[in-house]
Formats: sequence, structure tokens, C-alpha cells
Amino acid sequence: MKQYTFHITGTHCASCKILIEDILQENTDIQKSSVHIKKEILSIDTDSDKTPEEIIFDINQKIQQHGYVVSLEKPLALQDKKQYEILWTAIPIGLVFLVLFFMLQKSGILNLGIGGTTTPSTSFIIGLIASVSSCLAIVGGLILSLSTSLAQDEKENTKRAVVLFHVGRIIGFGLLGGLLGMIGGVIGISFTFSAILGLIAASIMIVLGLNLIGVFRKSSITLPAGIFTYFRKIEHTSIAPIVIGVGTFFLPCGFTQSMQFAALSSGSFLGGMGIMLGFALGTLPVLSMLSFSSVGFAKSKHAPLFFASAGVVVIGLGLFALLAGLAGLGIISPLFTI
Repeated sequence: MKQYTFHITGTHCASCKILIEDILQENTDIQKSSVHIKKEILSIDTDSDKTPEEIIFDINQKIQQHGYVVSLEKPLALQDKKQYEILWTAIPIGLVFLVLFFMLQKSGILNLGIGGTTTPSTSFIIGLIASVSSCLAIVGGLILSLSTSLAQDEKENTKRAVVLFHVGRIIGFGLLGGLLGMIGGVIGISFTFSAILGLIAASIMIVLGLNLIGVFRKSSITLPAGIFTYFRKIEHTSIAPIVIGVGTFFLPCGFTQSMQFAALSSGSFLGGMGIMLGFALGTLPVLSMLSFSSVGFAKSKHAPLFFASAGVVVIGLGLFALLAGLAGLGIISPLFTI
């Protein structure tokens, strides 16, 4: 048995890891493969007598179509310079979307809850953003684990399992969000405590936005590989997709946790249910597309710019919510109102 470690580029999140490892499992020469997202390396164990260059060629034949490239040496591309160029392009794009959000709020056409109480509309928009960032990284890995290994079964069985996953996720988020809201009502959350929860949620959003633009890229959250191995063992059972869907409510996704704080502070079952249901529905379009295709937008060459633009939007919304919360507590004077 020989062990090799190669450099890999094009990975973004945990869903990349699970997709690459699943693809390489189909190679009879590779006994074990492991992708390290933060270090951007691929480790394999193989019985093949091929040279490293030949192994790399075979691997790239399988994964290049998904946007990944394996090499012996670390690419000497000007990654930092490229990241700055992407960021400077993303800032005006993100600011345009922020202005549109604020204009909608000001006009009264749509109550986004910006700077005030979180509404289902707010959580829906945050869900849209989350679905291409931390939710894609964490939940996307589970979806790919669920759908990729089922691809060898009958097509209808694969679709059924994925549909059950999303149904379980939406229903679970709605009911558990309602439960959080009800708990908040029972314990009698005061205005001050509610405002503090809002500050925590806003702070989480700012950190997540910084992660999206690359500031905290190396510290992004990923789930242990053992979790995916466990789900592979149970995902063929009929009830498993529903259980997994409901279980995503408890995964360490910062956006989900920020909305959970908002649901708790709502103080009512309907309020909490509306917030978490709106968030789950916001994540549905992108996660559904990921479910039924082996290559998602997150693997495209435009993904870094999209992530960075979303990060600017998240930071802007988080900062505004943070300042509004501080003003509500009387710590600072309101800078402006919307």
C-alpha cells in the first residue's frame, strides 16, 4: 500500500470534500481518499504501481469536470492578489443589493425587518444567502452524501429520498422554531434580553460575512467526516431522509443559530415558526438544485465573487442590526432610521 499527498484547488466547502471522496471511491486503484479543505490537500492510499504523475492524470480525468484540479506542487498563482481583486469587485455589487433592501424597507412595499424585529421576510432573505455559504458547506455535504450514493439505485428512489429530506427539513424547522418561540414566551423575555439576543444574532452574521469575503476562511466550520460515514450507513432506510432533514436544525450553521436567537426572542409559537420556516424556505431553492445535480453553483468559477458579494450584504445587514440594537438599548444614538 502506497500513500500519496497531492495539492488540490477549486474546493470551497464540506460539500466539495464529500463529492471528491465519493467520486474517488469508485476508482478500484484507490483504497482510501481524504480531502483536507483548509490545507487544500488530497491524501490517498493506493495499490497502484503507477507513477504519481499518472495517478494525478487519472484523478483529474474524474474531477476536473467538477471544477477541481490536483497537482504535485502547490500552484504559484497570485491567490492573495486575486482575492483582493474579487473583494473590490464584490463591494459595489453587495452595496447595490443593500441599497435595494433599504429602499424596499423604506417604501413599505416589503417589511424586511431591517433594524427592528426579525420577520419571516428577513429570515427568507437570510436563508437565500445562507444557502450558498455556511448552509451549503454543512447541509450541502449531507445532501451530496444522501444523493450521490443513492445514484446507483433507481432514479425514483433517489428523488423520493431527497424530497423526503427537504420535507423533513422544512417541517422540522417550522415546528422547532415555533417551540423556541413558545419557550421564549414562557420564560418571559424582556425587551432588554430580546435586544441582547438580537445583538448576538447580528454579531454572528457579521462574523459569517467576514468568513464569506475570506477574512476567516481558514476557520470555516466543517463537520467531521465520520458524520457523513454514519449517514451513508442509514440513508437507504425510508425514515432516514426525514430524520436527517429535521436534524439539520441542530447543525453548527451560524446563520441557523442567528435565526434561532430571533425565533426565541419572538416570544410566541407562530412568531418563531414564521421565522424558522421563512429561513428554511429561503435555503430551499439552492439546496434543491444541489440535490438533483452533481455540480452546483458553488463549484463554478464565479462562486468566489458570488460568495464575496453575499458576504458584503451579510456584513451590511449585520452591522445595521447591531447599531439598531445598541440604539434600542440606549447605548448609542440612532444614526439613521429606515
